[in-house]
Formats: sequence, structure tokens, C-alpha cells
Amino acid sequence: MRGRLARWLAFGAVGASLALAIAFSTRFGSDPGLVDSPLLGNPAPGVELVDLRTAAMVDLDQFRGDIVVVNFFASWCLQCRTEHPALLASADAFSDRGVSFVQIAYDDRPDDSRAFLDELGWSDHTTYVTDPSSRAAIGFGLRGVPETFFIDRQGIVRGKISGESNALLLGQTLDVMLAGGDPGSKTVGDVQTRGDE
Repeated sequence: MRGRLARWLAFGAVGASLALAIAFSTRFGSDPGLVDSPLLGNPAPGVELVDLRTAAMVDLDQFRGDIVVVNFFASWCLQCRTEHPALLASADAFSDRGVSFVQIAYDDRPDDSRAFLDELGWSDHTTYVTDPSSRAAIGFGLRGVPETFFIDRQGIVRGKISGESNALLLGQTLDVMLAGGDPGSKTVGDVQTRGDE
């Protein structure tokens, strides 16, 4: 009798362990950073930002009618540094196709953002802004940098890349947008917050 009870207890413990492992590997163990942006399919936040070159106010709504690529970056972000050449190349490649690029410095001093761009390059086809009150970051539901959002000509967010993008991925996403498609959300790597430095 004791042997049978011990076997049943052992089977029960194994069964409970297996059930917990399945639960944690499916829903409970998922990375909350992989959740699709609630912005997809909704209007982009209307925010006013400060131009890093001129200190003039820039409203994202002024780009309505273009496809807009909004990239959040920071001078302290290593992935932002390595993705920057792809953003420069893509802004130049799509400049005559009704695509506007806006790069928003996140949680960064303007002088540090300008030094980052002085070192790695400014594009004549990109508007560089700072978000001193973090309104854009809050409005876009930013989880960290780099993150890139794609807004259609009517001002609706249609795509998002979390992590370090590259020229191929940016080009493919923009081709889908230009064809009237909906590229959705992609996670290509980790994002970084200021505390991760």
C-alpha cells in the first residue's frame, strides 16, 4: 500500500511540474516586450518636438501625406550607433518616393544627440528632433531604443520594428507600405533603456 501511494505521489509531482513548465513556456513565460504595439492600426500621436538643428518646433502632423518613418535613438545606445548607417542610406534611397524620416532623441541631452549625429552623420532627408518632456515616447509606448514606427499617408501607424534594424529590413517594410500593405510588428533584437548602459 505504501509503495502504491509513493508511486502516485511521484506521478502527481511529475504531472504538476509538467503542467507548470507548459504554463510558463507559453503565456506566463513570454517576454512582455514582444507584445504588439497597441498603436498598430491607430492614429499616430500628435506631438510637438524641438528640431535639433534649428530649435524650431516640429509637429508630426506636418508630415501628413507622406509615409513617415519615426525612429527613436539615443547617443548612449550601442544598437542605435550600429543601425544609424542603415537609416542614413534608407532616408536617401526613399527621399523621392514620398517617405519622410524623423529621428527622435530619447532620454538624451541635445548636445549629446548632436555630437552623436556629428560623428555618425546627418541626413539631408531626415528631421532630427528631441523629446524633452518624453511626450512622444509616452505616446508611442516606447519600451526602449532603438524602436522604429511606420506611419501611412493618412497618419495611421502600420508597422513597428523593435531592436536594431538594417537597410534590407527598412527597405522591405517601406516597399510594403508603398504598395499599400500593412507590415505589422517585428522584433529583431533587444531594446535598451538608460539604466542598461
